[in-house]
Formats: sequence, C-alpha cells, structure tokens
Amino acid sequence: MRRNKQWDVNKAMLLSRLFQFLHCAGKACVIPFLTLYLRYLGLTASLTGIIMGTKHFINLAWAPLSGYFAKHYNKRRVVILSSLLCSIGAGLLLLLIPPADKATMTRYCNISAFAGFGLPKTAEDTINYSQLGNTTMTVHAFTTLISPTALSKINTKHIATAGAGQTLNDAILATAAASKHEVKRIAHRQSHRENHKNEEGANPDIPDNSDSKRSVRSRSLKTGSAHGQKPTDVVLEVQHQLFFLVLMAVALWEVLSAPLEWTVDDGLYEYLDFVDATDGYSRQWIWGYLGAACSACGVGLLVSNLDCLLNVHIHRSAVHFYCYAILITLTLLTGTFLPIHVNRKQEQTNKVLKALHLISNDGRATLCSLTAFIVGAVGSTFENYLFWQMQDKGSSEFYMGASIAIKLFAEILLSFFSSKILKTLGQSGTVALGMLCMAVQCLYYSFLWSPWSVLPIQSLNAFSNGALWWALNAQCEDVSTPGMERSVQRVFQALSLGLGAGIGSLAGGFIASRFSLEVLYRAAAVVLVIWSVAFLIVQSRIPRQKRVNYSRLLAVDNSDLSDTETDQERDWLVKAMKDEKENNSW
Repeated sequence: MRRNKQWDVNKAMLLSRLFQFLHCAGKACVIPFLTLYLRYLGLTASLTGIIMGTKHFINLAWAPLSGYFAKHYNKRRVVILSSLLCSIGAGLLLLLIPPADKATMTRYCNISAFAGFGLPKTAEDTINYSQLGNTTMTVHAFTTLISPTALSKINTKHIATAGAGQTLNDAILATAAASKHEVKRIAHRQSHRENHKNEEGANPDIPDNSDSKRSVRSRSLKTGSAHGQKPTDVVLEVQHQLFFLVLMAVALWEVLSAPLEWTVDDGLYEYLDFVDATDGYSRQWIWGYLGAACSACGVGLLVSNLDCLLNVHIHRSAVHFYCYAILITLTLLTGTFLPIHVNRKQEQTNKVLKALHLISNDGRATLCSLTAFIVGAVGSTFENYLFWQMQDKGSSEFYMGASIAIKLFAEILLSFFSSKILKTLGQSGTVALGMLCMAVQCLYYSFLWSPWSVLPIQSLNAFSNGALWWALNAQCEDVSTPGMERSVQRVFQALSLGLGAGIGSLAGGFIASRFSLEVLYRAAAVVLVIWSVAFLIVQSRIPRQKRVNYSRLLAVDNSDLSDTETDQERDWLVKAMKDEKENNSW
C-alpha cells in the first residue's frame, strides 16, 4: 500500500523565506544601481528612460504569459532554475559593453573629494580632473595622471616623501596651503590637454599606452574624421550604437528573469493553499525587504570604498554585478529545494480577464486602478533618476544604498500598524495621504543640497509606498469574489509597476533631458497633489458597493464573540447581509 506524502509546512516556510531573502538581496545589488551604470557608460537620461521603459513593458507582457505556460505544462521548477541560471549570464553580459568614452567612467568618482581645494563640487562642472576624485588613489597614480612637467610646478616636497602606501588625500593635505591655486590651475590645464587628445589623438606629456584598447568613441572619432564627418555627428552615432547594444542586453536579461517571481509566487501560494497554511503567505514580503535592505547598504559601502577603476578597463560598478551573480547562485541552490505544488487540475476560466471585469464594474476600484497607474509612473522617476540627482550632489554609493535601506526598514516597521492606520483614516484617506507624502518626497528631491540630505526624507516611503498599497490591496479585497483576491491585486500591480512605470520612464527621461532633474521632480509633485485632491472628491461621490466575501467570513473565530450578544448578532451571515444592504442602498 502506498504511503501518504507528509507535508512539512515549517520547513517549506523556512525555505521560501530564505529564497525570498536571497533573491531580493541579489536584485538589490544591481537593479537600483542599473541606471547609474548606464550613466557611466555615457547614455543620456532620455536613452536611459527608453531602456528602462522597455524593461518594464517586457515584464508586463512576458511574466504572466510565462507563468501560465509553466503552470499549464507543470514545469515550474524547471522555469525557476533556468531563469535563475540564465539571468546570471545575462546580467554579466552588460559588463562586456564598452563605454562611449573612457572619461565618463571616472567623471563622477567622489567629486566632493577635492572640494576643499577649490575644485567644482557638482557633476555639471566636471573636467577630466575627475579622474583624481578618489581619495584612496595613491601618490603613484596621481603622478601618472598629471604630467611630470606640470607636477614639477607644485610644491611636491611632502608628496615625494609620502611613501607609496600613503593616499593622495593625505599627501595633498600636507601641502594644501602652498599649492591650492596650483592644483586648480594644473587640473584645468590637464583638462585642455585631454580634450586636445580626444580630438587629435596626441598628447606630448602623457604617453598613450592603451592604443590597442581604445574606447569606442576614440575609434569612431578617428574613422569619422577620415570620412569628413563632424565630431558631434560621430559622437551621436557612437552613442546610438551603445544604446542599441545596451537595449538588447537589458531586454534579454528581462526576458530571462521575468518568469521567476510570478512562477515562484504561484507555486508557493498553491502549495500553502493545498496544506491549508496560507496565513504565512501575506508576510513573505518582509523577508525580501530585509534581504534587499541589507544587500543594497552592504554593496554600496563596499563599492564606495574601492578605487574608481579596478584596473584599466573595469569600473568599480562592476562589483554590483559580481555580487548579484554570487547571491543569485545561492538562490539557485535554494531553489532546488523550494516547495512547489503540482496542480493537476486545469482552470477553465481566465482569472485575469475576470479580475479586469470586476474592476471595470466597480467605480471605486476603477478610480484606484488609475491611482495605481499614476503612482507607478511617478515612482519610476525615483527608481531611474534619484541616484543621478544624488550623484550630482556628491553622494557615493554608500549613501545611495543607505537610502534604500532606510525606506525599506521604515515600511517594515509601519506594516505592524497597517490595520490601525486603515481603520483610522479609511481607504480613501490612506491613499490620499500616501500620494501627498510622495509629492513631498518629489519636491524634496528637487532641492537636495548635500550628499546625505536625501536620507531623512526616505522614512516617508512607509506612507508613500507602504500605506498606499495597503489601502489599494484592501480595495482589491472589497471588490473581489472568493478566490479572486490575488488576481485583482496582480492587475493593480501590473497597472502600476508595469504599464505605469514603463510610460513614466519614457516621459521622465524626456523631461530630464529636455529640462532638468529638478523640473522632473517638481512636475511629478504637482501631478500627485492635483490627483490626490481629485481622488478624494471623486471617491466621495461614488457609492460603496462592497461584496460579501464568504470565504473570509468563514475564517472568523467564534471565540471573539461575547456572551452578551443576541443570537441574531452572533449570526455572521445575517450581519454581512445587513452591511451589504446598507452599502448598496447608500
């Protein structure tokens, strides 16, 4: 006689939490910093917006489709493991794409390090002295960047005796009083020499030892000049070539990684539902947030303490991709033991279409779906260009990672009071409060003044993202019929993180290139304030039609009822029908 299979729910929950922790930690190593790496490669804000918008659109279409095929053919574990394995290689593929200009790779390295010597503090004022921006650069590296002729004009008495292990910052501090103006003048002279080198390919002071490995821009300038093209036209052509290479690499990466989260989520939920243990499913996101917060802060601290260039051709941002590959490899090992329930029963109805039908037939749900779209569009400006704004103010990767950790920890802490907040403010009030907090964040981002100034405002993310989505999910539960809650929530997430984020990336990139990042964030703040007021006005005029979700009512514990209640008050079905009648008659 065949023995019944034993289901270890505690072990399954532990494995799923570990998987969630490692996977989100791996993503946090590189995804928040991806647009920063595209900036290092030399792409503009508009081109970066197109790439990120394409990434969101691919996820919007391919994630549910691949999840459906994985479930239909019972190949979820194969899809999960294949997606993890292939995404490692696809992510590292970006490191093979050369930058448009080598100067862009070092332009933003610790710009504020030379602020005390009269050098510019923001990225807009950079010259090629930015190669000197890393305070851990040794004296030998400094002397190789500046020509011997120019170096001899500085008071190098202390620099010459500093020793090979002493940093450039220590050496310059010893002679700052006598050499402040000389350092500034030589840096400007170095800039003119580098510009002359880019145009004519010659520099008498600095020998060129990398002729065989020049950047894409240098080769194209030489070829373009031979054919009579203008230098500006050649630069644009090189940038477009770089754009298409990066676009194909990012698109491939997203195609390979998009099926993962949808498939894992479906498999875990059906497993827990089969063993009647879905109570722990709603708290799985906390472990992902913990992993992302620790990973982003840790990798930011690591990268900010490295030299700008690990070697002649590898920028320190490559460490983000290396850490991503390591953590996803650990996730791959965990995924081989991930609990997945094989459901032999095929669904006859399409839940996505049914969820769209439920939303379209409810005025409040339709209004909330439009809100999710707008929030996703504005949120994409945070993801794509906030680190650019921080970098222009001299922030290092450590401050960027810390900003991610603060907002995630704030959201986790506030989640323990989510029920009380929703009960006090109501769904409409919570949504409006979340949008107003997001507007305050946008306005604050446009006035950043120092490398650390972004950190205090990140705690508002608990309301602008956490509380807002709790209210939207509560609306999903109100409009859903039994068994449709997750499908309605996924439609809201697709409208926000897929369609909204994609369109927001395209529009945000155009505005940032045409105007500035400050204008982008101020415009986003105005849109949020206007929509929050309109949301409250329209929501108050739409009658509330809450459906009775009998599957949730059955889960009510009868012990919560007091002994003084009458028999009619004890009957939850009578109470539910009474509430439904009152809501529909209003």
